[in-house]
Amino acid sequence: MGSAAAMAIAASNLTFGWGPDRPVLKNCSLAVPRGEFWMLLGTNGCGKSTLLRRLAGLLPDQGGTVSMAPPIGFVFQNPDHQLVMPTVGADVAFGLVAEKLSPEQVRRRVEEALDAVNLLHLIRRPIYALSGGQKQRVAIAGAIARHCEVLLLDEPTALLDPDSQIELVEQVRDLVKRRGITALWVTHRLNELDYCDGAILLDRGEVVDTGEPERLRQKLLKLGDIEVVC
Repeated sequence: MGSAAAMAIAASNLTFGWGPDRPVLKNCSLAVPRGEFWMLLGTNGCGKSTLLRRLAGLLPDQGGTVSMAPPIGFVFQNPDHQLVMPTVGADVAFGLVAEKLSPEQVRRRVEEALDAVNLLHLIRRPIYALSGGQKQRVAIAGAIARHCEVLLLDEPTALLDPDSQIELVEQVRDLVKRRGITALWVTHRLNELDYCDGAILLDRGEVVDTGEPERLRQKLLKLGDIEVVC
């Protein structure tokens, strides 16, 4: 897969659990090359979201090491869990407060990020008036505005209708290619594999395979408890 320097996401022997009798992750190791769009696969309850949150530092360190190219953006399954400001523009600007930018720099960053996800025309729109897919794109724009190197997405299409699901996955793929972002997207929908560069398969808390999406699609089909189409 290449040298460690070529990886934007690398983790070795990650362990996490809710007690000695409730392991969730067991010695997980993975790597994602810089500038590529990868998916994290597995059946329901296998630990995908836990692994993603452990990579992002949202869960405590219980074992193993993580190396990530900062800054990191995280998109939750439900965008209402992370959109905190009343309007689209204000929410994208919110994450820039700590960077001590001038008002003009903030404006440019916000407009650039919203333009990248085709939402610049909604910069003054109230958050409550957005569709689910638009909210997810605002969350992604917030990460882009901070010039994130790595984007972690936790089943971002789970609450979307079929058309919005495909639109979002295509948008993230295009962002990765245009801006050189590295993305890791959690899913158990097999058709979303059509859009990624590589995949990681998780089973019962362990990384069991990594590589070419079509090969892992066939392997996941054998595990069951998946959605073949959106």
